Amino acid sequence: MESRRARDWLMDVKTVCLGMLTEGAASGYDLKKQFESSFAHFFAAGYGSIYPALSSLAEQGLVDCEEIPQDGKPDRKLYRITADGRQYLQKALQKTTPCHKVRSEFLAMMCFADLMDPADVEAVLDNRLSDIERLQELFRDIETNYSNDWSKGMQFVLGFGKAMTAAMEQYINDNRHALIEEQAEKSATG
Repeated sequence: MESRRARDWLMDVKTVCLGMLTEGAASGYDLKKQFESSFAHFFAAGYGSIYPALSSLAEQGLVDCEEIPQDGKPDRKLYRITADGRQYLQKALQKTTPCHKVRSEFLAMMCFADLMDPADVEAVLDNRLSDIERLQELFRDIETNYSNDWSKGMQFVLGFGKAMTAAMEQYINDNRHALIEEQAEKSATG
């Protein structure tokens, strides 16, 4: 029973949407844009998970949905968190051991770097560094254009993302030679 209770309060898409809605009413599109910007480096969600989450939250009475007619388009749905939704979110935020898991195709691939061609290893590392640079650009953009009125929590998350990407970049640059040299030696002898 304890594991069921723990699962009930996961920080899933529904719970994160509730948190976002504490800032004010938003459409699914508005929430997707927030996932793509300020949440992009740590919590991914697309339309395929946002709209079902909002629908479920509405069915549970945790959000209200107002349909706003638009000329020549489907009605725009604007969601607002309810009192029950705020109470649900507060309970979820009381969980003091949230899961911090990393799913990384990059790390999975690097586990098998010894089976790869050295040029492919180089390409994977270079591509990862390019991805890190894009994230760092996103962080700079967020800091410049959006973070002035952010809560301390959101500022913490931005700083955490900046620290993580800087550490990843440094680790790759400091240690890539070991993978490349080992692969080059295997290719020369094998």
